[in-house]
Amino acid sequence: MSAENTRGLVLVVEDERSISDLLRLYISREGFGVHVESDGRSALAAARSMRPVAIVLDVGLPELDGTEVCRQLRADGDWVPILFCTARDDEVDRVLGLELGADDYITKPFSPREVVARVKSVVRRSALIPADQAPLTMGGVQVDLVTRRVAVGGRPVSLTATEFDLLAYLMQHPARVFTREQLLSEVWGYAAYVGTRTVDVHVAQVRAKLGDASPIRTVRGVGYSAEEPGPA
Repeated sequence: MSAENTRGLVLVVEDERSISDLLRLYISREGFGVHVESDGRSALAAARSMRPVAIVLDVGLPELDGTEVCRQLRADGDWVPILFCTARDDEVDRVLGLELGADDYITKPFSPREVVARVKSVVRRSALIPADQAPLTMGGVQVDLVTRRVAVGGRPVSLTATEFDLLAYLMQHPARVFTREQLLSEVWGYAAYVGTRTVDVHVAQVRAKLGDASPIRTVRGVGYSAEEPGPA
């Protein structure tokens, strides 16, 4: 990896050359290497062989659409952060993308600076944890901040990068209630351009994966908290 590309490789998957060239320019300026693919099958192969630190993935692709690329990577156990880009601004599409395992979602037309900010946000989250950080435990859920692994009763559970960060943030502040806007700011790293529905979908996904052991509680009319389970 060259000296100027010290932050890892970002895979950009976009079939519109003007957009991919613009994203390549802006992302590379931030010290990332950038590899571009223009169809879904090539993107899937590149993701598997190059192990990028993040993928900027267009939904409407030839050969294999972006949602299927995401679905296959997650089925492989690959939880690389994925930022969906799409021309469709329908909430059903947005929620579907997040439920498939995407970490973020942005609609066209978008500012390349906004895409870069979101890529940087999702990549930076795991870089600030000291190597001797003790795991977090709440009920039967254990979160290892160093290895970014989650287990329930010793059984590994796979979370996306954003799902992991959401759970870890709440568990790091036990019993504290956060509004959806606060979570967008603290976990996602920004509050603009995103509806609070994003938070609800991610919470629902974490709960579904953790089952009854999930420590996340809804505080009606306010937001969410993580709490130790009460006595049976």
